[in-house]
Amino acid sequence: MEVYLRQYFDALLREAAGNFAERCVYRAGGPEAALKVLAEDPDALGRADFVSAFFAENLLEDVAGSCVVLEALDRRTLPEDPGGSVPEVLSRLARAAFADVLTVQTSQVIQQQQIYS
Repeated sequence: MEVYLRQYFDALLREAAGNFAERCVYRAGGPEAALKVLAEDPDALGRADFVSAFFAENLLEDVAGSCVVLEALDRRTLPEDPGGSVPEVLSRLARAAFADVLTVQTSQVIQQQQIYS
């Protein structure tokens, strides 16, 4: 992966994790509850909707955007996919991989916020 794309992806992920952390803490009623829900069922906090909106806001909804995300997350294991057209499959896989890494990053952001609070 090109260095500039890696830096772009890392910046996007930091922004997403920070924003999603705020959302999780608010929806769960505090950082401890947010960490618990993130560990058990992150989609209960609206992760899928957040990822869809984030992809739309950052122009990651097309094949090229999906490829950037998948290339950046090339070491992650993806869930099984039912198949379909190439753009549909790439989009689903990119969102699944991003959602997975977003959950990990968000937990880290919340834990860091707790340290400095």
